[in-house]
Amino acid sequence: MTDKLVLLDVNVPMYAAGRSHPYKEACTWIMTEIAEGRLAVAIDTQTIQEILHRYGALHEWSTAVTMAASLLELVSVVYSVHASDAHQTVHLFDRYASRGVKARDLMHVAVGQSNGIGEIVSTDRHFDDVKEVVRTDPIAVFEHSRLQRG
Repeated sequence: MTDKLVLLDVNVPMYAAGRSHPYKEACTWIMTEIAEGRLAVAIDTQTIQEILHRYGALHEWSTAVTMAASLLELVSVVYSVHASDAHQTVHLFDRYASRGVKARDLMHVAVGQSNGIGEIVSTDRHFDDVKEVVRTDPIAVFEHSRLQRG
């Protein structure tokens, strides 16, 4: 990973907080790195909406509120989505939707672009098809860190 600010995809805190999954350990480690100040990340307002939407759809309202509030406490950089980001999202959607990239993820890319961020920590491999962003896989960075620690 870089020393620069990177975007944090919503799936990282969700896997960290969720039940057993191949990504759980790596995502928990990422969240610890953030909490301890070793990884500087940003989110956008859409990230909070995704948490509330997902857990709200499951009728897990308390979980939704707790996770969203905790993430807002943990991450100090939260970008708003502006009209220019919406326009860029439409452009990106036209380019990448047929490849399976979701509109909400393209909005994150657009917000990142407008704020000079070209890297996202995410489990979603479809970001690999989007040339405007570099995806860092949580497992890959976790394993790399383990190797460096010896």
